[in-house]
Amino acid sequence: MSPGTRAAVLSGRVLPELVRVADVDPELLLTDFAHVDPGLHRRLDEVEVLFTGWGCPLLDADALERMPRLRAVVHAAGSVKHHVTEACWERGLLVSSAAAANAVPVAEYTLAAILFTNKRVLESAHAYRATRAPIDLLRRYPTVGNYRRTVGIVGASLIGRRVLELLRPFDLQVLVHDPYADPVELAALGAETCALDTLLRRSDVVSLHAPALPRTHHLLDASRLALMPDGATLVNTARGSLVDTAALTEELVAGRLHAVLDHTDPEVLPASSPLFNLPNVLLTPHVAGSLGGELDRLAATAVEELERYARGLGFRHAVDPTRLAYSA
Repeated sequence: MSPGTRAAVLSGRVLPELVRVADVDPELLLTDFAHVDPGLHRRLDEVEVLFTGWGCPLLDADALERMPRLRAVVHAAGSVKHHVTEACWERGLLVSSAAAANAVPVAEYTLAAILFTNKRVLESAHAYRATRAPIDLLRRYPTVGNYRRTVGIVGASLIGRRVLELLRPFDLQVLVHDPYADPVELAALGAETCALDTLLRRSDVVSLHAPALPRTHHLLDASRLALMPDGATLVNTARGSLVDTAALTEELVAGRLHAVLDHTDPEVLPASSPLFNLPNVLLTPHVAGSLGGELDRLAATAVEELERYARGLGFRHAVDPTRLAYSA
């Protein structure tokens, strides 16, 4: 992992547990497998498990050659696509990810966004700040509220499913679009499956939880955004590339739609973007995922997986290589 990742993820609360579970040198940090100090070659010969995080270098065939005893990779973060290669699967390595742990704060952010946007919290706060006087709420916001609103979830991913669980206590109708999900399983979570265009037409709030893949690039283009009802809200905690930014900007500038965007394309919008100042848009700088104390959850999950491995148990959060083609 990168030095910054180690400093952030391996806090004083988690590091003692890692040392208890594994024979590990906490000061040994590898950021490049191609140019390893000669003194570390012997250490790599002995490595059985890699404890990885954001910034892990590529685990290609050349890197694996340096670690003949390597049997598993335990990733203290979400996606493993940035470092686990086909060579790892050919080698038969076991791979675990803390994606389920990272899903928790993203789902919590999403729940808050859905509930707040249906109450028009952002817009009413802007109006109150501007007028600094009583506001006729019933006249200005006659249809606000969460009662019997329809929420559309695009992507029954780990995060998407966690959002479904969090939405269950509320009086909401929940739709889901995911071509790979089991409708019976989603129905058990209180959701109705439907086609994407149907979901867009029916939903008061659309929340994106699909992976960034070639076939999901601009999944919501101008024609699909036009399907959303007037006043509907788009929540994006997934990837900015899922949405045509230019088309969304047109809709938002016109005031027809609302948005809560934790991811955009580009990831940092130009300073001149009107989205920074629109009262119907909440932009956040990629804060939905694990931050601060939430990073302990990632590390603790990875350490628990490492302990399961040490005890000869299977990973609880094993990565299935057959699902990587359509997952994050």
